[in-house]
Amino acid sequence: MKNILKLLFALLFVVNFSCHDSENVIDGVLDNEVGAVLRTISLDNGILNSSDPASEFLVTVEYQDEADGALLSEVRVSTYFRDLSPDNGTTPESAAYVYSVPASDFTTDTPHGLPRAQLGVTTAQVLEATGLTTGPDVMLPGDSFVIQFEVVLTDGRAFGPSSAGSSVTGGFFASPFQYSALLTCSPEPGDYYVQMYDGYGDGWQSTGIEVCIDDNCENILVTSGNYEDTTISVPEGTGVLSWNWAGDSYPDEVFVVVYAPDGSLLFFGTGNPPEGMSLYTNGAYPEAVWAEVFGDETSPNYGNHVDMSVGLQPITLCAQ
Repeated sequence: MKNILKLLFALLFVVNFSCHDSENVIDGVLDNEVGAVLRTISLDNGILNSSDPASEFLVTVEYQDEADGALLSEVRVSTYFRDLSPDNGTTPESAAYVYSVPASDFTTDTPHGLPRAQLGVTTAQVLEATGLTTGPDVMLPGDSFVIQFEVVLTDGRAFGPSSAGSSVTGGFFASPFQYSALLTCSPEPGDYYVQMYDGYGDGWQSTGIEVCIDDNCENILVTSGNYEDTTISVPEGTGVLSWNWAGDSYPDEVFVVVYAPDGSLLFFGTGNPPEGMSLYTNGAYPEAVWAEVFGDETSPNYGNHVDMSVGLQPITLCAQ
């Protein structure tokens, strides 16, 4: 079996290596230079929902060693939080053990008879392991948890991200031993009040903002004149709420204000930076909010402003 696999892998490597070089790489992987690989078969779910403790990161992997998988003892799962939103402070990265998967949880009913399993970790598990909470002062959507795997062999050897060289992390082996689970959240249910302004007074020159509640989408915009408002009602149990701006021929005239279900200011966005906004006598703009965000430094909304880029807007309020 091992010799058959070596021949197969040698053929796969022929594009990038000579036959002699490819066999050396394969020998190194299947014998003792690298020792073992945990090849990615499929990334089945790459996100963790901070609002749902049962949300689960899932990946299907296949184990391989010089004995065709017979040396597997267990796979240790660990994680650490990667803070990608420094505006709310920085949470230090520190690896934490989550749990172990015994070799008996792997199946050999696979195309090549190599041990294969779907490995997962839930939101509740990573939070318990790291001791973190889901509060906005700790983590926000767009942050991530890095999920790491370490294979332990029956002879005591162990291999993980630190032992994975370029020969196994890419290409056929695709064995990085670690993955990034993007952090998302379910939206707070309730009514989101949206005010839309046009600084010239002739409406927006685009399809406006596409608001999607799970798979149900609608477009909201100023169709004519200088102002329109609407309410977006988000029901209990909604998984995803997204706001996608199509841009505008005159972005310097676009203002968007969104209030959370509790009435607090959630989002104030402008199509151009404030110093580039065009205000005309026949147009309109959110004067009161503008004063809170840019004028009064004692206001709780001071600085709460977003320069809107085309695409998804950072309008997020996680369910508690």
